[in-house]
Amino acid sequence: MDFNLMVEVTPLLIKAAWVTIDISARGLLFGFFVACGLVFLQSFRFAPIRWFARGYISVVRGTPYFVQLLLVFYGGPSIGLKLDPFTCGVVVGAFNIGAYMSEAIRGSIESVDKGQAEAARSLGFGKVHTMVSVVLPQAAALMIRSVGVLAIVLVKNSSLVSIISVVELTYQAQRLIGSTYKPLEIFTLSALMYIVIVYAVMGIIELAYRRATRYTTQ
Repeated sequence: MDFNLMVEVTPLLIKAAWVTIDISARGLLFGFFVACGLVFLQSFRFAPIRWFARGYISVVRGTPYFVQLLLVFYGGPSIGLKLDPFTCGVVVGAFNIGAYMSEAIRGSIESVDKGQAEAARSLGFGKVHTMVSVVLPQAAALMIRSVGVLAIVLVKNSSLVSIISVVELTYQAQRLIGSTYKPLEIFTLSALMYIVIVYAVMGIIELAYRRATRYTTQ
């Protein structure tokens, strides 16, 4: 194994790893808003709106992320939707992970003891006040780990945006292999960087979970 080469290419891969982190973080952030929107739509009494939200979730969960990425990037211009590679990666990642996250959020909200909401209403809290002050703080603690798992999935999925020429970690690794012909060294180094990113995310999620549940009884 050529360790000198690994040292030489490390700065290039680190720079690309920041792109991976950037596209994943933006996808997760915008995906959260997509998820909240889907949860809100599913709460409507008007059935067609609920059907639309559930249908969207079913389609996204039933098709590969890779296909969704190619469909938007290559098929989008046919309907006037032309996105640059980075933006496309963020948008597709957000709408993909948002579908999964909406189920995690909805499940967490439904897991909160309904008796607490009823108690709040009996004290004169309105429906919105009850949701914001009583239900959501508890649901947030329940959904942290689920969202963390989805964040890790998004980091791994980000490697697929290399197919549309986003210069993230996998794309940079492939480009370096093309010029050095050293796949073992390059892919080993890029794999280690993915591991560092994933375990950093896991650490952040665990810290957030402990802080959110520090006053609760396990």
